[in-house]
Amino acid sequence: MPGPTPLSGGSLETSWATISFGTLIKQYIKLQSQIVSQVRAVASKISAATPGKFLLLQFSMSQVTQIGDSLSNLISQVQSVINNAVRNQKTQ
Repeated sequence: MPGPTPLSGGSLETSWATISFGTLIKQYIKLQSQIVSQVRAVASKISAATPGKFLLLQFSMSQVTQIGDSLSNLISQVQSVINNAVRNQKTQ
């Protein structure tokens, strides 16, 4: 149970959530798989597909693409931080 918060007049308490790259990537792969399943479902019944289904599918695919781009940027930034830390250790 969290302690007092600044709004309740208590002290500021910091809590950290831990998340790993492995967890993020597994969830991203799961999301990708769900989109692929949706595409297959629409493609298998193309005569029953409506413009609305296509729009929702396109929106979902663009969201997955944005998440993938964000993950890629995050990994790149972490790699950069690690490289800088190693470079700084070498100069000391």
